[in-house]
Amino acid sequence: MKLSLIQARVVGGERQANLERAEHLVGKAASLGAAVVLLPEAMDLGWTHPSAAPDATSIPDGETCLRLREAARKHSVYLCSGLVERAGDRVFNAAVLISPAGDILLHHRKINELEIAHDYYAQGDRLAVAATPLGTFGVMICSDAFARNQVISRTLGLLGADIILSPCAWAVAADHDNTSEPYGQLWLDNYCPVARDFRLWIAGCSNVGWLPDGPWKGRKCIGCSLVVGPDGKQVAMASYGVDAEEICSVDIKLSPRLARGDGWERVWM
Repeated sequence: MKLSLIQARVVGGERQANLERAEHLVGKAASLGAAVVLLPEAMDLGWTHPSAAPDATSIPDGETCLRLREAARKHSVYLCSGLVERAGDRVFNAAVLISPAGDILLHHRKINELEIAHDYYAQGDRLAVAATPLGTFGVMICSDAFARNQVISRTLGLLGADIILSPCAWAVAADHDNTSEPYGQLWLDNYCPVARDFRLWIAGCSNVGWLPDGPWKGRKCIGCSLVVGPDGKQVAMASYGVDAEEICSVDIKLSPRLARGDGWERVWM
């Protein structure tokens, strides 16, 4: 299968523009043969933008989710995206995996949220995987990956994930110099061991663009979207830069599951 990471520009608070851009890029990825498409974290409103409280919409029938479901159906792709979700009086940093028929297969709420975002989002409280004809998918969001000992991604591995999809928003200081300080080691340090141990794929897709408001106002999201294969090695990394909007595609070949439950202990000996 072909997996396409859409390293889209996200403008804080600009839902309509962000959705229109995402819809266009999903169509472009599908036309290039993508079977699975991954969009960034909080794609509709931007991570920690103050519009979260007034403008979050519901899952599965809010505007953002309905338009993502229609895009998946229109282009016959599995579509995973971050979005800002309202559920009653709470707002979540959420993500969905949608089938080519437009059905919600997974609904994840971020668990390991940075403390600076706690005023914006409530905490998620569950993990799940979804078996499909293409393989078994798990979903996490950005810093879920570096919960201590990679407990979230490792749990998805124990649950049977062949592929973990992670919408992200990777931001650096405005004066960050990628030549002297190359971005991405944090994610390699946390993706690679889990991918290797469970023989699975992990894909993290970040947006690009400036953060115009919120606790990290003035920082820039810089892409570097990343795919790690079941040998625990980097397969692809997209371009770095506040303007580096692009589609990064990788051909995925699943590895056989070597164990389940505590059978993994024998594999790891």
